[in-house]
Amino acid sequence: MSDYYQLLGVDRKATDKEIKRAYHRRLRKIHPDYAGPGHEEEVKQVNKAYEVLSDPEKRQMYDLGGEDALSGRGPAAGAGDFGAFASAFSSMFGGAFGGGGPRSRQSPGSDRVLPVELDLADVAFGTTLKQDIEVYVVCEQCQGSCTAPGTSPVTCTQCHGTGNVQRTVRSLFGEMLTSQPCPRCEGFGDVIVTPCQNCSGTGCVQSHKEIEVEVPAGVSDDMTLRMRGQGDVGPGGGPAGDLYIKFQVRSHPFLDRDGDDLVTELRVPMTAAALGATINLETLDGTKKINVRPGTQNGTVVTLKQLGINHMRRPGRGNLQVRIVVETPSQLDDHQRDLLMQLAQARGEDNYEPVKDESVLDRLKGALGK
Repeated sequence: MSDYYQLLGVDRKATDKEIKRAYHRRLRKIHPDYAGPGHEEEVKQVNKAYEVLSDPEKRQMYDLGGEDALSGRGPAAGAGDFGAFASAFSSMFGGAFGGGGPRSRQSPGSDRVLPVELDLADVAFGTTLKQDIEVYVVCEQCQGSCTAPGTSPVTCTQCHGTGNVQRTVRSLFGEMLTSQPCPRCEGFGDVIVTPCQNCSGTGCVQSHKEIEVEVPAGVSDDMTLRMRGQGDVGPGGGPAGDLYIKFQVRSHPFLDRDGDDLVTELRVPMTAAALGATINLETLDGTKKINVRPGTQNGTVVTLKQLGINHMRRPGRGNLQVRIVVETPSQLDDHQRDLLMQLAQARGEDNYEPVKDESVLDRLKGALGK
């Protein structure tokens, strides 16, 4: 007797979504396209496990008494033969305990995740990207019917197309008629005699396709965009899952992001900071002129309005924050040193003893005490 939870590789407390994902993951591992022939019986068992665990009422009965409980034979059929009583009601009224006609070969497809890298300009202004992805699509040869072209499923001779078989069970109330999925057709009501060779009877195949991704302005790292119906098509040509686009933003050579603002540094010579200057600055909007006012100090921040990231949920853009870095010359020739000394004297700043720029040989002699 198989453990349905173990077949799908899930815990008994697994959610419906976890069971669905585990089913598709397991089915791919034993699919003839990947594992080769010889797994037909295992495929049947996995399908049976999913059929039971994806149905809340069947799952509850299975949890109470295993496979026997589904047919009214297990522990769930004890305590006054409640299992047989429930099966009888199902037979008479088509209730929640079984019956209800054949089940569909279609089942929902899996979701996919696609990482997409963006440049900072893509984030600032938004863009449209074309991406190639590999997903399961409807088989072109059988169009999801799972049968070879020109053939059709044959009505099951055991259940006569109902998907269920009936049997008599003795109970407290006497002999009662119960209904359970047909073991020959697995509840489908028909049997595929000649499966499609292209998809091995699954109704879907793996294929490459190109999609357009609309990237809205203002997205950030690890933000996810959901594209409905762009994931895997399900077995039997079932409805496709969703595609989740996960964005990753590449670093920029000289711009950093702070919310919807952009931040950069502008290095200016000491003389330009003292005298003032107009300097060209590269931005995402092209070259812009920035005015450095006379007497600008190191660390001063200049704000350029509306040159940042476009807001995602409201009009307008962030700003570009420019931090001024004043560069002090590290090497002076004699003429430059004299000019600075003259400036210091003119400003009354010559009361500091200047440091002599010693040569390497002079410093070595000083270290040796010579």
